[in-house]
Amino acid sequence: MKRVILSGGGTGGHIQPALAIADEIKRRYPDCDILFVGAKGRMEMERVPAAGYRIEGLDITGIDRNWRSGRNWLFPFRLLRSLWQARQVLGRFRPEVAVGVGGFASGPLLFRAAGMGIPTVIQEQNSHPGITNRLLARRVSFVCAGMPGLERWFPADRLVMTGNPLRARVVEAAKQAGERGEEARRQACAQWGLDPEVPVLFVMGGSLGAASMNAAVRHIVEGHERSGSRPGFQILWQCGGRYRDVSERWLGEQGAAGSWVVCRGYIEDMPAAYAAADVIAARAGAMSLAELTLLGKPAVLVPSPVVAEDHQTRNAQAVVEGGGAVLLEDRRVVAELESTVAALLADPGRMADLGAAIRTWARPEAASAVVDVIERSGME
Repeated sequence: MKRVILSGGGTGGHIQPALAIADEIKRRYPDCDILFVGAKGRMEMERVPAAGYRIEGLDITGIDRNWRSGRNWLFPFRLLRSLWQARQVLGRFRPEVAVGVGGFASGPLLFRAAGMGIPTVIQEQNSHPGITNRLLARRVSFVCAGMPGLERWFPADRLVMTGNPLRARVVEAAKQAGERGEEARRQACAQWGLDPEVPVLFVMGGSLGAASMNAAVRHIVEGHERSGSRPGFQILWQCGGRYRDVSERWLGEQGAAGSWVVCRGYIEDMPAAYAAADVIAARAGAMSLAELTLLGKPAVLVPSPVVAEDHQTRNAQAVVEGGGAVLLEDRRVVAELESTVAALLADPGRMADLGAAIRTWARPEAASAVVDVIERSGME
């Protein structure tokens, strides 16, 4: 391959698989020219160049759920402009294959590419696809499925089960965190200033943070501060970039809690966080699940209730039904996170069963499988 376009973004859950795919293409074809296409003003416009790849932006936004929003009135004009921009980019770059990973820019780019006869591939991360990918289903060459159950929306002859691609360093670090056991855990606890003799709950609400999960941590801390006690576990808390200042300031006012709670807005060294954890409480985004399956550690999944078509609940249910995690509804997380974690820690047999079951979902070769499909699309 000489020229490939990767389009999409908007969230880390779209950007990370795109970067993983690009890395694998570069590994196989060092001279391949890869161009990313994103949405102006979205995080991919910074994250992709930071990873060493070129990116161009389209003037596209999503539809606001509040139908009165002025952004919705502008959407048709932005869509038309983005379709024109996508055609210009495709005509200038002349890719051999166009790959969409979801997000605002993916729709216009793949729509135009398919209309121009360019082979197209969707990488769908979730068990319930978004409306853009469903609309593109019969126009694209192949769909790479990150989760099972997509046969309902995509033609069976174009659907390939690949798993969700993670960058090679993430795959290796997650595997090591899951395999090195107590040695890695003790080193990681020392790095975070945690006591290796006390279990650790790692709470991660994503790079932006999750208000309900942050409220659950505050509820736990405030309850124990009032009683002068400590829970049976420590907390490593990724509160999210937008909540960092207020959360760190709040924790600094809580007295003794500072000795058993570590708060960070965003954690760069995720392998160390994973290694320290005995139990992980996380949203059920597709890429978070892909990492959790490699770890093989007990997980409490708290699906976000505000994502498109409740796809995180569907993601979580697929894993939970296979015995790989505990599902805790967002509306119950504040009241029940502590008791749910305590019950798990009190039952080592169940912890082991959950870890073994979630590991059966692991697909460490997903990036390679997706690029196999991209190669195939360019040959047909």
